[in-house]
Amino acid sequence: MNPFSLDGKTVLVTGASSGIGRGIAISCAEMGAKVILNGRNRERLEETLSQMSGAGHLIMPCDLSKQEDLEALADALPELHGWVNSAGIPKVCPIKHFNREEVEEIFNVNITSTMLLLSMLVKKKKLKRGSSVVLISAVTGAFVGSKGDTSYCATKGAVNGFMKGAALELAPQGIRINSINPGLVPTNILNLANDIAGEEHHTEIMLDKYPLKRLGTPEDIAHGAIYLLSDASSWVTGTNLVIDGGYLLN
Repeated sequence: MNPFSLDGKTVLVTGASSGIGRGIAISCAEMGAKVILNGRNRERLEETLSQMSGAGHLIMPCDLSKQEDLEALADALPELHGWVNSAGIPKVCPIKHFNREEVEEIFNVNITSTMLLLSMLVKKKKLKRGSSVVLISAVTGAFVGSKGDTSYCATKGAVNGFMKGAALELAPQGIRINSINPGLVPTNILNLANDIAGEEHHTEIMLDKYPLKRLGTPEDIAHGAIYLLSDASSWVTGTNLVIDGGYLLN
């Protein structure tokens, strides 16, 4: 028996249309899971599906920042053995340029929708006993700061704080909650941040800050998610799994 197998498990992956979420969805399918793909763009979710092995996967597109979409998704979902939340957006903006609309937007996408969807899944009994919830956070905000990314840092710090409380509250129901905190993984979100702030915003801190001398890949993060979704981590809850190539050692 392989304790890392996801055979027979149904896993929801939000933010599955690209980047880390896409890598997690593909890897979960390779490990035997039936995967439910969520994102805003059906065409990009179809691209993810085309790269997945196995059968029985579903596409359920919606905008998690909209209350009616959240409720419709929660109602439509079958019982789940796992949920990986990889939905998120960057917001590169110096503090002096903050405005309420942009701050509320990034919080809505990166943490508020996560909190509300978990509440709905619990209320509607969509998470089976023994299920696992994996929240994709970041080393930025949770462990270190970053100039110009302070609103993003705030949301990722909030993700880890919420994870701790949720893990304690839902433990009696046998539901495990953990977070993964990646270092720098080149993705579409990173490309968007570069477009906003200039490519040097991230490239200047790249390889010399990573002792393993490479940046991360979606597969690196997916392997951590598989561990946390699988029975191999059945005694693990409330933990921040850092996958960062040694970045925090500096």
